[in-house]
Amino acid sequence: MKFCTKFDSISGKKYISIDTKGQAVLTNAIINKGSAFTKKEREELDLQGLLPPAVSSMKIQLERTYENYQANANNLQKYIYLTALQDRNETLFYRLLFEHIEEMMPIVYTPVVGEACCKFSHIYRKPKGLYINYNDKDQIEKILYNSNITNPSIIVVTDGERILGLGDQGTGGMGISIGKLCLYTLCAGVAPSGTLPIMLDVGTDNEERLADPLYMGLRHKRIRGEAYQEFIDKFVAAIQKIYPNVVLQWEDFLKENALKQLARFRDKLCTFNDDIQGTAGVVVSGFYGALRITGKAMKDQRVLIAGAGASAQGISDLIVSALMEEGLTKEEAIKRIWTTDSKGLVTKDRPKLEEFKATYARAVDEISNYKCSNHSKITLEEVILNAKPTILIGTSGTPGNFSKEVVTAMTKVNERPIIFPLSNPTSKAECTPEDAIVWSEGKAIVATGSPFDPVLFNGKKYRIGQCNNAFIFPGVGLGIIVAGATRVTDGMFLEAAKALASQVTEQDISVNAVFPELKRIRECSKFVACATIRRAVKDGFADSEILENMEKAVENAMWFPSYLPISYEP
Repeated sequence: MKFCTKFDSISGKKYISIDTKGQAVLTNAIINKGSAFTKKEREELDLQGLLPPAVSSMKIQLERTYENYQANANNLQKYIYLTALQDRNETLFYRLLFEHIEEMMPIVYTPVVGEACCKFSHIYRKPKGLYINYNDKDQIEKILYNSNITNPSIIVVTDGERILGLGDQGTGGMGISIGKLCLYTLCAGVAPSGTLPIMLDVGTDNEERLADPLYMGLRHKRIRGEAYQEFIDKFVAAIQKIYPNVVLQWEDFLKENALKQLARFRDKLCTFNDDIQGTAGVVVSGFYGALRITGKAMKDQRVLIAGAGASAQGISDLIVSALMEEGLTKEEAIKRIWTTDSKGLVTKDRPKLEEFKATYARAVDEISNYKCSNHSKITLEEVILNAKPTILIGTSGTPGNFSKEVVTAMTKVNERPIIFPLSNPTSKAECTPEDAIVWSEGKAIVATGSPFDPVLFNGKKYRIGQCNNAFIFPGVGLGIIVAGATRVTDGMFLEAAKALASQVTEQDISVNAVFPELKRIRECSKFVACATIRRAVKDGFADSEILENMEKAVENAMWFPSYLPISYEP
């Protein structure tokens, strides 16, 4: 089926032109209206008799679907229900999410999407996106042509090896690609007709998945080394040939692969990694918000990161950029960051340090002055008491990592410690916001990676800002699309961080929240998109002409889930 949006020359209003009639119209989720097709449309499109006679308004459809949504017994069943709705009527699906965004966003993405990925092969209903498996490595171009999305604006691709904090889920990782693209549409208005999720299946090392008779992926251990890279190279080459203008987002790859692919391709096509750059953008934005509460300057911050994965590298690198912008040299900025992993504080005397860890490792002569029980493994609490960081970030995926002793130590060295336990889903958070606030006697400024309820302590309300990448990457993607940018730079994410921080209101600050409320996310995405466009032009990757009517261009590009008239035009 071919369809496109047109303008009526007489009325000046938009409508959708299609070249198909009958049942095919009802099975195309992008144009299907279900019971909302008008009497005239039913006659013109040969839908008479295929639908109950009553014509429903969008309002009635929303009441019906929300009633059915609420009837589901648990969150996974709600996820399945919403997925089925998306499969049959994308406009209604996104409008329902839009009307209940705070309630439903945790269902279609973290934390519930994690459970959905784990159970993917058991809850599978209908294909969506593209599955490119290693055995088809010589047919990738053909597979791309098989997609019904002929000219995507954004692709999200994963190989399923590091799904949230849940590890290797094999082909179940497709749920992440689908979920991320859902957020592009919901949060920034990227049209769903231009989004394409892709799963690269190279096997799985998850024994539970391999032993599951219902598992739908390749049943062998992961392909690695040169063979894996050859597969990735062929995939990227096919993307460049068939979709030369698309934005390619890498998602939930193992740390080493995530860093390698970003470095390998970032200067060859319009691509970025949300786990690295998107996470960094939203975290740094949270810093700017928190500093409005502490009254301190960015240049005076000292940052301790618990967890030394790909996201930690992205965060560290963007912090360095932010500090350098305020006058520090690169060397001075690097020295403001401490990292820990399962072996304790990362130090330069460790053998075979990875490049990222080596960059931020602490010198031996420095730690020799630390007061601690064992200099060969300096604990998180000991790092805090010796280094005196102002900000503590958790990307470890280790629940309980921020113990009472750790939080108390942060309170000892700071009047208002900034503590971000970011690991998700919720079960992987380093501590709960309530624990951080209670243990710090209400002094901690807290933001989390997953949604948490507000905390009441000593009669004061603490709204827990969600350090959610959805505040950053959809707006960045929208800006790249509108600008026609040819590359994605780290500077775009720094500008996006500032733009998001500018949307934190005095009301947000009054309840100790360092991020806007989720219900304002589309508004925030506009500011992020505009900041991205300005930086794309500054960096030389977009034409300056876009700046003339930038805000209007962004607004016009944002798809909103409402029905348009449909006309048959063969």
